[in-house]
Amino acid sequence: MSDFNNPEILMAQPRGFCAGVDRAINIVNEALNRFGAPIYVRHEIVHNVYVVNELRDKGAVFVDELHEVPKGGIVVYSAHGVSQEVRKDAEARGLQVYDATCPLVTKVHLEVVKMCKDGFTVLMIGHEGHPEVEGTMGQVKEGIFLIEKLGDVDSLTFPADEKIAFVTQTTLSVDETKEIVEALTKKFPNIVQPRKQDICYATQNRQDAVKFMAPQVEVVIVVGSATSSNSNRLRELSEKLGVPSYMVDAPDQLKPEWFVGKKRVGLTAGASAPESLAQSIVSRIQEFGPRSVRPLEGVVEDVTFSLPKNLVD
Repeated sequence: MSDFNNPEILMAQPRGFCAGVDRAINIVNEALNRFGAPIYVRHEIVHNVYVVNELRDKGAVFVDELHEVPKGGIVVYSAHGVSQEVRKDAEARGLQVYDATCPLVTKVHLEVVKMCKDGFTVLMIGHEGHPEVEGTMGQVKEGIFLIEKLGDVDSLTFPADEKIAFVTQTTLSVDETKEIVEALTKKFPNIVQPRKQDICYATQNRQDAVKFMAPQVEVVIVVGSATSSNSNRLRELSEKLGVPSYMVDAPDQLKPEWFVGKKRVGLTAGASAPESLAQSIVSRIQEFGPRSVRPLEGVVEDVTFSLPKNLVD
């Protein structure tokens, strides 16, 4: 253990890109390499300004809806997934599609379809308006309802004999989701849970890493964009643990006063934030005063996801 009086930056492990994000970015890059610009991407490929701008500079064109893509154009779906309606629309427009939906999100999609087919009313725990939630709820035409907070559980009025199941957005706070699940289980004792936890391994690992790091530091910097759900959860978690926390997605967003009198700074990065950006933010922190950098111990992730067959064949 280093001397607490030695100014340090402690680096959470793991941090930054997860396998789903890595795959999504690789799909856009591979499409650009094979077909050239422009490659259209529906919504931000991942929720990170730095990544989106880098891909835009290479020739990716980010659109909100498919009507912005020329007929017969090449489009990539973002890592967050899309509804069945979007898929049908793409087919009707004759678009060449490469699907960058994270396989762990696809797993939730398949769960929802099966649950509804088996006669269950499905409750989705997530944030309204998030593209992953829109995509998941759009896998079926009816029978799925959104739960955002504990209070939403109280307002549910399903009959006692209703067959009810739930799924969750993959990037939620593990602790907050646990509270909602406990409330649902109390209200509906026979509620069916997913066979395997929906919150993804990377979200869980990064939150666990912050729990390990926070007690050792006096301020936490989270590298991530404001639109990134999992990055926001890391900052909120650190604050809950009693450590002042700030989220930035560029070195110039750092403020010198955050570090005055602080010997130990903790740094983590959301699953959509590249390590190169994290390192540039470390360098900027060091400009405010000399600090050594110490990686913390933690889970080493070795998960990889293959590219879509129609892109590599």
